[in-house]
Amino acid sequence: MNEYLDIVLRSLAVYAFMLVAIRLTGKKELSQLNTTDVVLILLISNAVQNAMVGSNTSLLGGLVAAAVLFALNYLLKKLMFKNEKFRNLISEKPEILIHNGNLDFAKLSKLGITNEELQEAIREHGIEKYKDVKLAIMEADGNISIISGDDSLKQTQYKRKRKHKSLSDLN
Repeated sequence: MNEYLDIVLRSLAVYAFMLVAIRLTGKKELSQLNTTDVVLILLISNAVQNAMVGSNTSLLGGLVAAAVLFALNYLLKKLMFKNEKFRNLISEKPEILIHNGNLDFAKLSKLGITNEELQEAIREHGIEKYKDVKLAIMEADGNISIISGDDSLKQTQYKRKRKHKSLSDLN
């Protein structure tokens, strides 16, 4: 088999494995990296490097492996954008943790969120007690969003910085 085709196939296999492994470990792990997470990422990258390039340690071999990873990542993101079923397979869904002050203990247990982690998240949003939380959601990226029931708190609005060109702008 062609040496570079071998690198392409190996890189595809490693990417697929890593995607499945990250998907199975859960979104909580993606929200904040601690020291052990950084060490794990460094060791995994070192471990899979040889699996991708094999005995080819040339510059071109490394560039081929990197190009395959970038191309595959680009294609998967495009496919996820266009195909809802595929997006649901690959991406995590937001999960409601607290609704109107009521904690969903089963969901918290399933996601492995401790009481201390949840308390920290609500404190970061300036809320003291669970009963004051209107909605707490574990987002797809692993972060916890908190919405209080306090009407005096103002919600900021996100505005896109990039404007779409209209047909009149093109002329």
